[in-house]
Amino acid sequence: MAKQGTVNKVSLPNDRCDWLTKLVAKPLIAASLGLAGLMGGMQSAVAAEYYNCSNPNGCQLISSIEAKDDSTATQYPVVLAHGLGGFNTLFGLLSYFNGIPQALMQGGAEVYVTKTSAIHDAEFRGEQLLQQVQTIAAVTGKQKVNLIGHSLGGIDIRYVAAVAPEHVASVTAVASPEQGSKTADWILNFITQSSARSGYPEGEYNWLGRALISYHKFLGKFLDVGSGISLKQLQQQDSLRAVTGLTSDYMAEYYNPKYPAAMPSEYCGQPPQDYVVNGIPYYSFSGVGTITNGIDPSDYILALTALTFDKEDPNDGLVSACSSRLGYVIRDDYKMNHLDSVNQFLGLVAWGEVDPVSVYRSQVNRLKNEGL
Repeated sequence: MAKQGTVNKVSLPNDRCDWLTKLVAKPLIAASLGLAGLMGGMQSAVAAEYYNCSNPNGCQLISSIEAKDDSTATQYPVVLAHGLGGFNTLFGLLSYFNGIPQALMQGGAEVYVTKTSAIHDAEFRGEQLLQQVQTIAAVTGKQKVNLIGHSLGGIDIRYVAAVAPEHVASVTAVASPEQGSKTADWILNFITQSSARSGYPEGEYNWLGRALISYHKFLGKFLDVGSGISLKQLQQQDSLRAVTGLTSDYMAEYYNPKYPAAMPSEYCGQPPQDYVVNGIPYYSFSGVGTITNGIDPSDYILALTALTFDKEDPNDGLVSACSSRLGYVIRDDYKMNHLDSVNQFLGLVAWGEVDPVSVYRSQVNRLKNEGL
């Protein structure tokens, strides 16, 4: 019997020690390592966010998720700029860049969808966009952004890159009429010639011209309201400047000489091989075709607008492949019409062809791999 105050020392055989180690110690170690791995995984998970922005409202968080991977986790935020007649999210239901911000978020991107005047020219809208870029830079603490613009938005972003290169990491134009649109040429000629035949002097328009101008001004304000902008802060709209600013003559004689970065020297020419200007890489992609999905009603409208182009000038219904070229041309012959290139209408795009959303993911992955 042991004396009080003493401790019995028990010696276990080595094989029993090994057995206890296997039974108790190893599972505890494994559990600890597993917990540490889980915590490490939680710490390394990429958080992704999606914002809607406008000058009157600033930037408002729409969604925040834990990304599935880091394939689109660029160093700088991704900023999406809409085209003519555009919006960010219309009445909370229809997104201009349909499903694209969400897809980029899955790979870790921080995405900002901007809102400028729906109906105006590129310099006016570009100045509005620049203000939003500066706001995004201030909010994120990142001096630069990756600009991606669709249609007229692809011309707006060139303005921002030209006047404020310190805020731009890259430029990607999507189905943008960088050398003008034949459809805009036709519309302006129709308005001016019909007014001239009615006896109106240059600069004045008949009832039909005035009606078209007024309608598009109203449309721009409606899209502002649909994007959440209050009636007291509606943005300026100017349909005549908008259509004039998209004509071939305006782009050739004014805009492109003033902002020539990464542009071809002639219509249907190839951009210069050096697509990096002022430290900013320029990219573009676009498609051709109009009726790409028979159940999409917007395809038939684009089939009509495509009649304004020559048969030898492949186009997407509003923009020709030749006019869309800027910087490094990823492709200008995707099976996409003008709305397909933003995954519209409601994702009704060409069957069995490249998914437009995947093209955006691939491009943002390229930017990520280039350290942008």
